[in-house]
Amino acid sequence: MAVHGNSAGSDRPEKDTLRIGFMPLADCAPLVMASILGFDEKYGIKLVLDRQQSWSGMRDRLTNGELDAAQALYGLLYGLQMGIGSPAREVALLMNLNQNGQSIVLSRAVAAAGVKDGAGLAALMREQPRRYTFGHTFPTGNHAMWLCYWLAAAGIDPLAQTRLVTVPPNQMAANLEAGHMDGFCAGEPWSRRAVMEASGALVASSSQVWPNHPGKALGARADFVARHPNSCRALVAALLETARWLDASTTNREAAAEVLASPAYVHADVDLLRACLLPRRADYPALRFFGDGEATFPWLSDGMWFLTQQRRWGLLREDPDYLGVAQAVNRVALYREAAELAGVAVPAAVMRSSRLMDGRVWDGSDPAGYAASFDIRQRDA
Repeated sequence: MAVHGNSAGSDRPEKDTLRIGFMPLADCAPLVMASILGFDEKYGIKLVLDRQQSWSGMRDRLTNGELDAAQALYGLLYGLQMGIGSPAREVALLMNLNQNGQSIVLSRAVAAAGVKDGAGLAALMREQPRRYTFGHTFPTGNHAMWLCYWLAAAGIDPLAQTRLVTVPPNQMAANLEAGHMDGFCAGEPWSRRAVMEASGALVASSSQVWPNHPGKALGARADFVARHPNSCRALVAALLETARWLDASTTNREAAAEVLASPAYVHADVDLLRACLLPRRADYPALRFFGDGEATFPWLSDGMWFLTQQRRWGLLREDPDYLGVAQAVNRVALYREAAELAGVAVPAAVMRSSRLMDGRVWDGSDPAGYAASFDIRQRDA
């Protein structure tokens, strides 16, 4: 299926060929299918997709200009803006690409000890004390934050009681099978691959930590957006149409699974990708790509939450201007313009309220107080 259209006049994209980085994960579907279906061409651009192998490599290629934009971990973009682990670079978060879609997996040995949840893991760590090792994909990223939140909710201090290691997502299952880790948090399909290969057991979905949490985001350098606002608007509009298509029917999801299975994209078994895009377990919700425009909106409170957790775990030494940073990074005005082009409804508010697994409500109203309210956190020196 191809969609055709044109873009002309003052709104014509300043750059019509955009090099976009993506990771081999199920939630790269909007980028891949926008290119396959021709939604990009409808808005006068062409996406050239560039498959990456690690989030650090993605970050570096985005900042040095090899990539015009990228599928990025939400927290990675905020870490880059704040200069955590690398020189600070002003970035733009143009839209959310998905909600949900990550899982926490424990090793076969830990699961065999009867561990089925965080409380069980805490009990095992008391009974069999040692330094337990858990993998995530990037220090400031989503998986690290879900993992730390889940551990802390069970009374486990991830900084004091565990060893946290960074592993590329497609290497998680192999490292778990080799005994290098006791568990990990990663995006699909790599969590399900570990389960299908019997190297580990699912104990929690990221949506159990935070229902309909932000997932990957579309990121770009702030200077690129300043020079190419029409190109970026066209890119967001094309991806909004793709997200709507993905959520429209199970048939569309099936088609996406077939495409993503290709070595050029995720390079995984098509049945594994079907399980990610069309899950059959109610406690592991499907990836949410559109949600009538709610899933794609760049909520300021979502960005602020990542800052609170980066502060909580000592990645930020002091409280930032939470709202000011989010307003600078999340390009709500550009998103609204793109949504109008694509005929997508836009929420009236820029904040949303969510209840996380420990019963805490996050709504962005008191970020500094929220960050300091956790008993388990990095204490200031």
